[in-house]
Amino acid sequence: MIARAVRAPGGRLLGTVLAVVAGRAESPLAVTLVQGIPKGDRMESIVRAATELGVARVCPALTERTVVRLPPARWHERARRWQRVAREATKQCGRAVVPAVDPPRPLTEWLAALPGYDLGLCLWEEAAQPLSTALAARAHAPASVLLIVGPEGGLAGAEADEALTRGMALVSLGQRTLRTETAGPAVLAVLQARWGDLGRGR
Repeated sequence: MIARAVRAPGGRLLGTVLAVVAGRAESPLAVTLVQGIPKGDRMESIVRAATELGVARVCPALTERTVVRLPPARWHERARRWQRVAREATKQCGRAVVPAVDPPRPLTEWLAALPGYDLGLCLWEEAAQPLSTALAARAHAPASVLLIVGPEGGLAGAEADEALTRGMALVSLGQRTLRTETAGPAVLAVLQARWGDLGRGR
């Protein structure tokens, strides 16, 4: 079944069935990507790659270092375009569910509004803990992960502190600095290979 996921009151996730295809299954790991909006059309690339890598939901975030500033109506137009990108990527990669791409909101609002998750990861270049250490510390596979990635220039210190106070682990990718359009998909690939369906048999 190919479906489009949509939000519903009370934090529930509903879906609209688009097509039924035998033999397709979704990853057991539901990853929500809160992505700081980058310049240009890079968000489309992020949505496309994240969809191919099994993301469950994409939450575009306005952060302190977000360069692009638009009125709300324009953001909704962008969100509709990103949702089309997700739908096309879903068909291309053979997924069963189209991930939801929400209209942009400030990062602080996302942190307050998103439902519970088993593991929270916030990428921050100044974090002392490597991603590998945070993942190795898990005794059991999580069913859900919340992943925050900043825009160009990363997250401000106050934003990282707020993520930390909300129970997220601040992690770095080590000595290699990745562009924002690379970082999210790269971590998604690691998570899906470790706990999801990437690289597993059909």
